[in-house]
Amino acid sequence: MTLYDELFSYGALEQVLSDESRIKKMLQFEAVLAAAEARAGVIPEGAARKIAEQCRVDQFDLASIAREAALAGNAAIPLVKMLTETVARQDKDAARFVHFGATSQDAIDTGFVLQMRDALDLLDKDLRWLSETLTALATTHRKTVVTARTWMQQALPTTFGFIVAGWLGAILRHRRRLIEIRPRILSLQFGGAVGTLAALRGNGSAVAKALASELQLALPGMPWHSHRDRMAEAATFFGLLTGILGKIARDISLHTQTEVAELFEPAGEGRGGSSTMPHKRNPVTCAVVLSASARVPGFVSTMLAAMPQEHQRGLGGWHAEWETLPEIIRLSGGALHHLAEMLPALEVDPEQMRHNLETTKGLIFAEAVTMSLADRMGKMPAHLLVEAACKKALAEDRPLLEILREEPRVHGHLAPADLASLFDARNYLGSAEEFVEQVTSEAREFPSTR
Repeated sequence: MTLYDELFSYGALEQVLSDESRIKKMLQFEAVLAAAEARAGVIPEGAARKIAEQCRVDQFDLASIAREAALAGNAAIPLVKMLTETVARQDKDAARFVHFGATSQDAIDTGFVLQMRDALDLLDKDLRWLSETLTALATTHRKTVVTARTWMQQALPTTFGFIVAGWLGAILRHRRRLIEIRPRILSLQFGGAVGTLAALRGNGSAVAKALASELQLALPGMPWHSHRDRMAEAATFFGLLTGILGKIARDISLHTQTEVAELFEPAGEGRGGSSTMPHKRNPVTCAVVLSASARVPGFVSTMLAAMPQEHQRGLGGWHAEWETLPEIIRLSGGALHHLAEMLPALEVDPEQMRHNLETTKGLIFAEAVTMSLADRMGKMPAHLLVEAACKKALAEDRPLLEILREEPRVHGHLAPADLASLFDARNYLGSAEEFVEQVTSEAREFPSTR
């Protein structure tokens, strides 16, 4: 199925996760393995060169590999068979050293780790792009007053910059997670039949060290054939990222509702329209991100469920990862890319934000009045007084300020000008601007990962 590839993913990531890329990375493993074994004196240098010369993906029929994989149980078995035959046509003696001392899982796991590294590089680029956009957006709107909402109801004033800074903080935490997990998950898999490298007769450690160095992967203390925490950690990393992106998309989409109308995704020819309602301007990117946030957790649970694998080679659990983890990366990376691409053109309507602050006729300032009166008459009496005033304002459909001006118990504690000042949203923003400055400064000082 390819009809929705452009909607849920994007070209560069699709290429990294393609079948061709998977075979190419497995061939890269085979070529570098031969070179490492030659360096360790395990196989002749001439044989290693002959093997490397034939490790070109354009020489292999992917459809044939797929057909044979259905019988063999994995793609490495037919690939190694075809590579051996290809090398033999050039040098029969060199063909004896193809895949020497390795097992299918070594090629499959290390090949996918190499694919994942390319995907993480794309992800890092988009995370940096998204961070820069959110930093600029939070800075621009650090004083733009907007309604904060709890339990889907208007609560207190805040700033749009504060809301964006919350999104940015979550993205920065995930950028740190990416730095932390790379050495763990980008790790060589090389153990031979059962993880002991017995076929290399004492040269296993030397070959593994050379192989890891050449591939620029971490060298683990021992092979991890049936210990899948690395792959599961990668899955949960992407799962958390998709949840973060889903939170941002949920917020934006709620702000785009007709009755709110504070934010809009960028308009464009053919973007966000309806097949029957000409007036619609649908938040397409938010829909894509929220779709990913709904789908990815199920795939992550599959990766976690696949962790208890049998003995030294999993039966079924390992196989469950092959399509699951790439799909997680595809959906998560696609959601990230599309959101990073949309946000620079996000339309913000500060005037509508100010208008919406007035829709409760001042009820949104009830806490501000309560806290001011609490300093003078105590917290509970102040709460009960303002609560009663709010009920009266609702019952009579009148502004809260008007009701409080008529309340004798307020007169002795608050001058009319002081009372009126409590109904100015700019006077009840707390530390919002300070928080924005802290998070945006953190973003600007974030260490380069390249």
